[in-house]
Amino acid sequence: MTDAILRLLDASDVEVFRQIRLESLRLAPSAFGSSVEDWQALSDQEWRRRITDNAVFLAFADDAPVGIMGLIRVRGAKTAHRATIVMVYVRESLRGQGVSTKLLATLTDHARRSGIRQLELVVSVENSVALNFYRRNGFVEVGRIPGGYCMGGREIDEIMMARRIDS
Repeated sequence: MTDAILRLLDASDVEVFRQIRLESLRLAPSAFGSSVEDWQALSDQEWRRRITDNAVFLAFADDAPVGIMGLIRVRGAKTAHRATIVMVYVRESLRGQGVSTKLLATLTDHARRSGIRQLELVVSVENSVALNFYRRNGFVEVGRIPGGYCMGGREIDEIMMARRIDS
């Protein structure tokens, strides 16, 4: 496992957040429901809100951001025990070195301490690397969204996955 340093972002981290998020959308466009154009159009205030309203963890190597993983808690009174994992990305040169595993473990610990009991996510049916990663880490398929997103005029199914973390 790489010796990446992980950190929970705050409002002062907006520039480093912008850097790694735009990189992820440029270099792995098929991995996300958003496009780089969607995020480039955001105001500075919206960038800041996205890291203060949600838990966003960054992995750093040699002081440079190399990975990201976010957590959006469901807000309803009856569903606040659930959260969705978003923005998962690790720079290609560091893939396979444990950065994603370290990010997921850190995010999971944070979620547990926050009273979250279930993590959820969606992933493209075509992203076998991500699907295998999540399965290895205890996520199970709970459903499918036919044509969950459209890329280049082509509809792609998404797999919904969940993992209980309260045990």
